[in-house]
Amino acid sequence: MAAFRTAGAQCDAVLTEHPGHGADLADALAPRYDAVFTLGGDGTAMEVVGALAGTGRPVGILPGGTGNMLARTLGIPLSVGRAVRALLDGGEAHVDLGRLSTNGRGTTRHFAFAAGAGIDAAMIAEASVALKRHAGVLAYVLSWTRAVMRRDAFRVRAVVDGEIIEGEATAVMVANFGAVLNNLIELGPGISEDDGRLDLCVFSGGTARDALRVATKLLRKDFRADPCMIYRAGCHIRVETDPPRPAQADGELLGPTPFEVTVEPLAARLLVPRFTS
Repeated sequence: MAAFRTAGAQCDAVLTEHPGHGADLADALAPRYDAVFTLGGDGTAMEVVGALAGTGRPVGILPGGTGNMLARTLGIPLSVGRAVRALLDGGEAHVDLGRLSTNGRGTTRHFAFAAGAGIDAAMIAEASVALKRHAGVLAYVLSWTRAVMRRDAFRVRAVVDGEIIEGEATAVMVANFGAVLNNLIELGPGISEDDGRLDLCVFSGGTARDALRVATKLLRKDFRADPCMIYRAGCHIRVETDPPRPAQADGELLGPTPFEVTVEPLAARLLVPRFTS
């Protein structure tokens, strides 16, 4: 669902009817309004944010899904009523976006938070609709825990602005925002959503001790050198895995690797609460 308001504080609401409809509505209607609000999951929000990338039209993200990763990352209250007030009384943030293409399938889309394969994609794929309906975001915590404990490793080959990184991984992510769940977990050092770069994060955990150490370091924001944690920043990143793995972007499954991403600096204009930088 997308809501649009005018300078006179008038609001019109339109219900999306199918995947991709949010982008169509944003393209058609946004020029008539001062701002656009989305109410739904992260997929709906990114349809609208992607459609308005580079236009300068501000977007407010209201939490209406299960994970609400974007709302949580931006510090937006999870109550819709509180979120509306916080965004109307708040400020703006200009943030980078990743433009993602899936190899051989001719499709492109934007992401704001992260794209990846491995544990994060397994977390999305294995959280059933029924479990999400009953447990909410806890469904993702449970599926993430199962994926971590399996330590399902694969070979990864990533190319970051021409530099090749190869090795074994349990998760490979291209991150734009560095913090997860209101800064509870930080993915890597110096990851910033407005620096004109994306950050490759490769995590491996061949043993239970490795997996526990990596998880603990992310919680503690400890990014001292570790053979199970590799970071590179760049503007263009290609990710290949052997064997191919399901990939995700901002909580939406994409299909199998490989994928390529290119940064679009400061392409999104987002409404945020006053306390969000």
